[in-house]
Amino acid sequence: MNDGSASDLRFALLGPVRVWDGENPLNAGSPQQRAMLAVLLLRRGRTATAPELIDAMWGEEPPSQATATLRTYASRLRKVLGASALVTEAGGYALRVAPGALDLARAETLAAEAEKRRAAGDPRRSRELLAEALGLWDGEALAGTPGPYMEGQRSRLTEWRLALLESRLELDLELGGHTEAVSELTALSAEYPLRERLRSLLMLALYRGGRQAEALGLYADTRRLLADELGVDPGPELAELHQRILRADPALAAQEAPAAEAPEGGGPAWVRPAQLPATVADFTGRAAFVAELGQQLSTAGGRVMAVSALAGIGGVGKTTLAVHVAHEASEHFPDGQLYVDLQGSSPRPAEPEVVLASFLRALGTPDSAVPDSLEDRAALFRSALAGRRVLTVLDNARDAAQIRPLLPGAAGCAVLVTSRVRMVDLAGAHLVDLDVMSPEEALDLFTRIVGEERVASEREAALDVVGACGFLPLAIRIAASRLATRRTWTVSFLARKLADGKRRLDELRVGDLAVAATFELGYGQLEPHQARAFRLLSLPDGPDISLPAAAAVLDMDPDDAEDLLESLVDASLLESAAPGRYRYHDLVRLYARSRAESDDPPGTAPAALARLLDFCLATAARAYELERPGDRAPHHLTAVSRSGLPLDCRDSALDWLFAEAPGLLAAARQAAAPENRAMLRPAADLLLMAQDLMESGIHARAYEDVTRAVVEAAHAAGDRLVEGRARSLLGQALGMSGQFDGADAEARYAMTLGTAVTDPVTCSYAPNLRGIIALYRSRYQEAADYFDRALSAFRDDGNEPGEAAALSNLSRALLSLGQKDRAVAAAEAGVAIYQRQGVTLRLGNGLYALGIALAEAGRLEEAVDRQSEALAIFRANRQRLWEGMTFYRLAHSQLAAGRPRQAAAHAEQALKLLRDIGGDWRRGTVQVILGRALRAVGQHDRARACWTEALELLERTSAPEIGEVRRLLESTASVRNPPTSGPTCASSGRS
Repeated sequence: MNDGSASDLRFALLGPVRVWDGENPLNAGSPQQRAMLAVLLLRRGRTATAPELIDAMWGEEPPSQATATLRTYASRLRKVLGASALVTEAGGYALRVAPGALDLARAETLAAEAEKRRAAGDPRRSRELLAEALGLWDGEALAGTPGPYMEGQRSRLTEWRLALLESRLELDLELGGHTEAVSELTALSAEYPLRERLRSLLMLALYRGGRQAEALGLYADTRRLLADELGVDPGPELAELHQRILRADPALAAQEAPAAEAPEGGGPAWVRPAQLPATVADFTGRAAFVAELGQQLSTAGGRVMAVSALAGIGGVGKTTLAVHVAHEASEHFPDGQLYVDLQGSSPRPAEPEVVLASFLRALGTPDSAVPDSLEDRAALFRSALAGRRVLTVLDNARDAAQIRPLLPGAAGCAVLVTSRVRMVDLAGAHLVDLDVMSPEEALDLFTRIVGEERVASEREAALDVVGACGFLPLAIRIAASRLATRRTWTVSFLARKLADGKRRLDELRVGDLAVAATFELGYGQLEPHQARAFRLLSLPDGPDISLPAAAAVLDMDPDDAEDLLESLVDASLLESAAPGRYRYHDLVRLYARSRAESDDPPGTAPAALARLLDFCLATAARAYELERPGDRAPHHLTAVSRSGLPLDCRDSALDWLFAEAPGLLAAARQAAAPENRAMLRPAADLLLMAQDLMESGIHARAYEDVTRAVVEAAHAAGDRLVEGRARSLLGQALGMSGQFDGADAEARYAMTLGTAVTDPVTCSYAPNLRGIIALYRSRYQEAADYFDRALSAFRDDGNEPGEAAALSNLSRALLSLGQKDRAVAAAEAGVAIYQRQGVTLRLGNGLYALGIALAEAGRLEEAVDRQSEALAIFRANRQRLWEGMTFYRLAHSQLAAGRPRQAAAHAEQALKLLRDIGGDWRRGTVQVILGRALRAVGQHDRARACWTEALELLERTSAPEIGEVRRLLESTASVRNPPTSGPTCASSGRS
């Protein structure tokens, strides 16, 4: 709401109907409400009665409650504009608008002044005024406002704009700008083919440019068009011009324009150029970039020349930002602003000598004084700017070579360059890389175009839309514009249309704007080897890709691949996420994939993905061998065609595995697609070699989802070996998350498959997993039997680390069967194997099992020591789930040792680590031990809260511990402390 005076308000009708309070945009409401505002503005302060407003807004079919609706709109507008702006008088409404506050009024004033200046013999000033008036338009006048009155006014204003444009073009020809005017006149004549005045001006411009045959041909085309469409001949003005061209009338030749006042001492006249395009009215965000570039330009006076080069992908808003910043900084350049679109992304970029000629004419140099050579024009341009302060905007530059001749050399001048290419070879330039908008900026831009009312009720859907647009300003503008012109669409409907990745680029198209067309310009400039890399690197689904992995996709040496990838980064078609890592913008990736589908021969994409998968498997196998020396699983992998990275130590292996986890899992998932079934075996083997990810917590859910996809694909393909391995791994993942029934089902199925194909991997992994599940389900003898079976399978394969794992698990079963000495011995045997093999991570699992056995045997201090050693190993290996479970076991040992405070602290740590992983059963059992520790220190209410939550968690899994928890709750019923306002167990455990 405007809290100030009406003089702070500014209004726009020459485009969408908008209003500002100073520099702050205000919400003008629904289309009908904006229509009412527009009617009042067009009355220029005169009162509009209710019947007049109703007739203007609804015509002959007003709604039954039209008068009440008017009052509602008026009330809303008064809240936005202030009571002093919108007044009620004489049975109607009037809008008080300060002088110069309405763009239409300013345009009329400028047009009238232009007419006076032309009559006074000053065509240059007249043209400047007309250009300024035309610059106030921002698209179609009164856009988006309904009603018959609006339609009539829209037509009137469109006709007036065309008349102003014709007058300005006539002045262009009068001032010798016939060559430059041809392209604009050609476009306008095509848009308005029956407008004879435009055709007349184009004929004259062509004639004065030495293109007499084209001028005569245009007349013939016009005569035929008028006859076909209207059944008339060309008017007398056009017919006379045709005859004068046939006669080569000397009076048609370009006349030398009246010169501007020459400076003292002679020399060419100085004209202050003001060529900046209009800034967009809905510009938003980019505050840091505006400040950075504004600082560079505002301090240009103290330097020889300030050059700022703005780079980014197509559609990221480089031109919009540059023009906005240039307008903001224009006060620092009192001698003018030059602007040119260098067409750097087109097949035929602007030639520097042509641009210089245009600049020199804009600065007052007559055509006859413009030199012929590029060097001479550049020298004259620098001379013309000497001692002056001029800002030059070089938009859409192809490269540094194109813009070097266009740089002034004078102190106080500045240049702002935009390009898709980073100007790293432009000496002294301040380089700025423009990224996509933040989600908040993107939503703000979307809201400004669509309207606050539509977005407010569907904010989540709006966030989905801008997210689908990849926060790219051009894509957001297109999506918002489509929605703004389709009143029956909801934001949710648009979000659903954009959710289809295969159709998204097709949806991001409106009028002559299209995201794909913007990317096409950059793609068209690539060399063949660059274009191939651009297509192939888009195929992997990972969020980014490392240089070695990219080299595998491209089948290249890493050094050569790096040069190629960096060239794509310089072209703003690829982003460098970090040193040695690369990624695509989401929409650029979709475009690149569409080109791969259309441009590459069949089989190219699967071959590239297969190379990537082989590289990932080879490297993961090396990491596995470093982590598990002596393990036989790598000997049972499918053969690969590529070598992996030469990892040389466990730490580097672990770093690689976790850094590449998203890409590894994405590669395995892609292999499960129907068209990639030939890659199923290496995909399953990759999951086998990367199984540490399922225990990390961070990647556990993703690992489970990908493994399930491979299981389903293998089952559909009838590949029993792959299905058995994948089901065994899926069972492990489900067990890690506490889904024991599902885990047991997968392990049982895996055992059947492994036996059928005699796979040593599945035949050992699956019974070991079934034993673990039986242990959790309190079926201890069954667990021991499965562990014995797994132990035999590991020994038959010569897999000592596997043997150690089975011994550690068997120790747990023996404990539950009351055989404590045998349990300790089995755990110690497992630890000994791990130590002999030099295994690190799995030594932690062995120490974990030994700690449990020692605690049950009453050797509590030894148990705490072994569990502390296991904790250190799990921390070092980033195994968050096992770290949490070790804290849980430490809590048990400390409580048994009579140290409940330490036990409670360890249980709290376990809850924190297992908050999002491990499943309900593990969190429930931790709550049980935490409650026991809290009861031991006298916090009975907190203990009861813990057990209450534990019961809820355990009941979800039908866990055998449910009876124990109920007994604990019953035991506290008679000893509860009075309720307090202190923290509950649940809040403490999840802090």
